[in-house]
Amino acid sequence: MTHRFDPSILRQYDIRGIVGETLHEADAHALGRAFATMARARGLTRIAVGRDGRLHSRALEDALIAGLRKGGIDVLSVGMGPSPMLYFAVATQEVDGGIQVTGSHNPADYNGFKMLLKDGSVHGEAIQQLGRIAEGGDWSQGRGRLRTKDIRKAYADRLVKDFRGGTFRIGWDAGNGAAGPLLEMLVDRLPGEHHVIHAAVDGTFPNHHPDPTVEANLEDLKALVAAKTLDFGIAFDGDGDRIGAIDGEGRVLWGDQLLMLLAAPVLVENPGATVIADVKASRTLFERVDELGGCPMMWKTGHSLIKAKMKETGAPLAGEMSGHIFFAHRWYGFDDALYAAVRLIEAIEATGCSLAELRDAMPPTVTTPEMRFPVGDKDKFEVIDRLLANLRAAGADIDETDGARVSTEDGWWLLRASNTQDVLAARAEASDEAGLDRLVAQIDSELGKLGVSRA
Repeated sequence: MTHRFDPSILRQYDIRGIVGETLHEADAHALGRAFATMARARGLTRIAVGRDGRLHSRALEDALIAGLRKGGIDVLSVGMGPSPMLYFAVATQEVDGGIQVTGSHNPADYNGFKMLLKDGSVHGEAIQQLGRIAEGGDWSQGRGRLRTKDIRKAYADRLVKDFRGGTFRIGWDAGNGAAGPLLEMLVDRLPGEHHVIHAAVDGTFPNHHPDPTVEANLEDLKALVAAKTLDFGIAFDGDGDRIGAIDGEGRVLWGDQLLMLLAAPVLVENPGATVIADVKASRTLFERVDELGGCPMMWKTGHSLIKAKMKETGAPLAGEMSGHIFFAHRWYGFDDALYAAVRLIEAIEATGCSLAELRDAMPPTVTTPEMRFPVGDKDKFEVIDRLLANLRAAGADIDETDGARVSTEDGWWLLRASNTQDVLAARAEASDEAGLDRLVAQIDSELGKLGVSRA
């Protein structure tokens, strides 16, 4: 028996699609068979499985587990929880890898799978390989066992095991995502005063979309912090691997600003260490890491790519604008928003300042939101290659880590091919609005030469 996945669901970092349209239970079963085949070829036989709180996650999980077991894999089911809890299981239980059934921060009709094998995330070419295994139908065979284990308490205890203090009045928004029950367990273990909203897991996301990197989704948290005059607020995405934060005045701190705060205590204990951020991050972050005596490194966007670079460089800390924060210092190297929240509390306490004061002290910048340019029937990577050729010919100051990041006297702009959609993604940052306007005009001009315009 062979199986063909809809090609659109085999993405760079995970498998993800619209349930009932591009993703079905048959796909989950076939993924289990293909993943078992890949694992068994490497002598790996034990896989942990977890799921988020979406309405279809349980059915997809059941089909996935059935496929894994038919392929000869012993499955450890850890039940519903955030993706980092599944990563924690892989790090601490006797298993060779893991799969989380999750639609992450996508709308309620999406779902998918985040996958790990012994040496790291399954991404890129490995995901395409899973597609080829399924299409070939040459599956491994076996009768894997299934056992279940509730690791929620162990995970919650580990989150605060070496907590170094900080007593604040904090608002929390779980966004009705899978992190809600763990968040309630976490705040019971932390000192201070805590006000939690939207902790009930509800796969319809009745209050707001579970993506804290979109400011509109933080309105409930802002209202909570304002109504109760709290010190700050923290929010999570649908599967608990992205963090968002606001200060006591309701101002958002974006991923690179959080990384600035989190880097300081890490670099006190690890002088000269590498701190990694993706190409979307502010110039001020890289300058701040340098000021703190660290070695700033700009790297490609994508949680799988960041994790791999951390292992290669031994970096104790990394982060993305999307709110993925990765601690290898005192943690396991995976992106975990609940643990990042614990470390943020510590970092604020260490300064003796409020989060609002720390926000005020950051260099002022103005930025665009992420802009998207559809490429139509053009190859997005070929467009970037042509852009780079034009910029080199013009003598521009370019960083080519991931697309083109161009520095000018006004600031910088970035244009890269999205790994998940047929668009070019752009962002710009300057010290004032006039400079930002010039940078955006330069993006439009360069794309105009290539026959690409904004949607």
